[in-house]
Amino acid sequence: MKVILFGATGMVGQGVLRECLRDETVDNVLVIGRNSIGETHPKLRELRRPDMFDFGGVAVELQGYNACFFCLGVSAAGMNETDYTRLTYDLTLGWAKVLARSNPAMTFIYVSGAGTGGKSMWAQVKGRTENALLGLFPHSYMFRLAALRPMHGEVSKTRWTRISYALFRPLLPLVRAIAPGAVVTTEELGRAMIRAAREGAPKHVLESRDLRALGELDRKTNRQAGS
Repeated sequence: MKVILFGATGMVGQGVLRECLRDETVDNVLVIGRNSIGETHPKLRELRRPDMFDFGGVAVELQGYNACFFCLGVSAAGMNETDYTRLTYDLTLGWAKVLARSNPAMTFIYVSGAGTGGKSMWAQVKGRTENALLGLFPHSYMFRLAALRPMHGEVSKTRWTRISYALFRPLLPLVRAIAPGAVVTTEELGRAMIRAAREGAPKHVLESRDLRALGELDRKTNRQAGS
């Protein structure tokens, strides 16, 4: 399986990249982003795009991939709807349309958020993005992530998110024990993406509880295959 990954420098993308590089069924990972991730691996290749809204001249390089893991996103805090729409809907769909032309049968996985489709501005924009992707790719899955527990030193690029995690990270195991479906680990998220890309998922819109179950299923399957 050949995978394209967006957002590899963020906390979500870091965890997903780790699982892709560790997985024997993933042969190649193409990371697309503005900056280098500063990592080397036999499976890994980078495509640098200083302007992420420049979608031209890359179609040939994107051909032959089985899946796209779109982990790129921004916080809506302090942002107006126009700017948030540009960085969420416009950016995602710009790349998605290029990929759909190059690989119409690929699996496209989009990291959305719990509460998507609600009444708030960000939830409405995310909802429109999800609907557009579902209409663009027959094999597409929306991952509505709630709380994420980093397991291997993954950190957010956003300062307030780093501060929040520093304060509340010790509580995540307790929250997970009380509400098992609320917290997903970076390992489970990465495994869930690989599983959905390789074998599909029970539904196209998955909440955190679904993601945890899918990731745990893939981990058990891999363990049995290796035993």
